[in-house]
Amino acid sequence: MTGTTPSTSPRATRRAALLAAGAAALAAGCGGNGGGGAGAGGDAAGDGSSPGTPSDTPSRTPSGTPSDTATPDGPAGRELATTDDIPVGGGVVFREEKVVVTQPEQGDFKAFSAICTHQSCLVASVSDGTVDCACHGSRFRITDGSVERGPATRALPAERITVEGNSIRLA
Repeated sequence: MTGTTPSTSPRATRRAALLAAGAAALAAGCGGNGGGGAGAGGDAAGDGSSPGTPSDTPSRTPSGTPSDTATPDGPAGRELATTDDIPVGGGVVFREEKVVVTQPEQGDFKAFSAICTHQSCLVASVSDGTVDCACHGSRFRITDGSVERGPATRALPAERITVEGNSIRLA
């Protein structure tokens, strides 16, 4: 060794540059709207025509603990949708809130993180009983967020919602 420290060596600098370039490529590939089209509930929040509106089904009762996607300054308590906005057997993706709400059966609402557990892409739609990620094709069951088709290997984390009257809100 010549006495240089890892933090100032040319190798560490190249490594940092390569890591930064890789992270930027990943963010560009998985971030943003991601396209993908509409599912059973549409993608109203991601198409620019109606920001903040749902695109997948909301849940009626709290369906677990909040995932790590929630932020302290997030929209807790804010109305996501009405119960009529969430189709039975389908759902809506709320892109801004990073939440997907589903209604597997009449009056049974569930909520999950809209961040795919494979590579953190935002899921695109809900159709045919699954929450679908357009990045690599993972599909999650609307009943419990479990993986129906990979490459994801972990379920979507449950999110907490409340249903009061006809209003579905983040808990």
